[in-house]
Amino acid sequence: MPGHPATNTTEFRALQAAFAGQLILPSDPEYDRARQVHNGMIDRRPALIAACNGTADIVDALGFATGQGMEIAVRGGGHNVGGRAVCDDGIMIDLSGMKGIWVDPATRRVRAEAGVTWGEFNRATQLHGLATTGGAVGSTGIAGLTLGGGFGYLMGRHGLTIDNLTSARMVTSDGRVVTASAHENPELFWGLRGGGGNFGIVSSFEYQLHPVGPEIAGGLIAFDIADIGQVLEYAAWLVDNPDDDLTAVVSLTHAPDGSGRKLAAMLVAHFGTAAQSDKALARIRALARPVIDRLGPISYCALNGLLDPGFPRGALNYWKSVFVADLDDRVRTILAEQFRACPSAMSKLIVERPHGAALRQAPSATAFPHRAPGYSILVLGQWAGAGDSEENMFWVRETADRLRAYANAGAYGNYLAEDEFDTRLGESFGDNLGRLRALKGEYDPENIFHHNLNIAPEAQRGQG
Repeated sequence: MPGHPATNTTEFRALQAAFAGQLILPSDPEYDRARQVHNGMIDRRPALIAACNGTADIVDALGFATGQGMEIAVRGGGHNVGGRAVCDDGIMIDLSGMKGIWVDPATRRVRAEAGVTWGEFNRATQLHGLATTGGAVGSTGIAGLTLGGGFGYLMGRHGLTIDNLTSARMVTSDGRVVTASAHENPELFWGLRGGGGNFGIVSSFEYQLHPVGPEIAGGLIAFDIADIGQVLEYAAWLVDNPDDDLTAVVSLTHAPDGSGRKLAAMLVAHFGTAAQSDKALARIRALARPVIDRLGPISYCALNGLLDPGFPRGALNYWKSVFVADLDDRVRTILAEQFRACPSAMSKLIVERPHGAALRQAPSATAFPHRAPGYSILVLGQWAGAGDSEENMFWVRETADRLRAYANAGAYGNYLAEDEFDTRLGESFGDNLGRLRALKGEYDPENIFHHNLNIAPEAQRGQG
């Protein structure tokens, strides 16, 4: 691939002279590794990868890109299924090497740079017996999950990830470094909590931490697929029997032994007393005869790594997000029928129930509007060979289409494939979209940060 004309300029040589990180061109041996993101379906070739070492690198890379009129993509963890972290021909501003984590046990606060993953974050905070709501897959980056909302095991007790964000440092489209918090640029702080990467490049995040672990109660339990009715009935039972200390995520998945056996599984975390945890786990065990029972004492870090083997880097992924108000008989039937027809042993149907503190915020309190009781269903297609793509993508679409007949108007932006970025914008942001457009017009009026679930400023709506 020939180099971009911009990399043969005086401005590029000036960038090279100042840059503390690494500037990677298509001719460099590390280019192919550096351009890859988690989803193997994404195969894009930026003209330049600016692997940043700090905020000053971000400012300089951004200034170079805007000066040369280059397309811009921003990479944190690179885990997003839609491949927002990489673009063709432009510049990837890569933050994945920015790994600083500073924990203050006295104030129970932590500041972490945008390249940190949740596995790295939990390892650092758990040294002090502290945690915040974060991703259940350790290789997920903190940046994308936070900016999009943030489901996690602690959401019943402590809310979503964005509910625990106390401040963020961001580079704006014109190269300024600003802080957003409840007291400084509060409208920007509102928008960053769910509005994605629309307003600038966040270089670091500060979170409120809470005493957790290091050992809690939970783990994985799985039943035969014939017992799916009992598992889904239990998920519905939790609505009338709430427990902020309990998060139980239903996963219609396949046996980890490679046999392809279909299972109705649950990932469980309980943060109450030992007696409360024992009672909650006993009820789950009694649903049916377990095929796998790994419930019991488990470290918080280990709990958050249980899913990692099921999300291998480079696998092909295609997802759909659906919200439903109830797991009634019609929805349960669709889930059971569609999972039995699933063509890939790597695919899953995941049912999450935001509850407790996650629902105690008003829909307008943060940019993330989904604060009503109900269920988030992730139709997660994952497979290994490109020749199987058509069949697997059809299954994902068919499953989502059947569920939408009983769905609420809503979508979780962090779960959207690229072909839904435009069509489901309103479902992702709801009544907050107008306010977000105004904020976009203030911080990124030219919409240079558009390689995302894009909120075009009012002046650009309907263009291009």
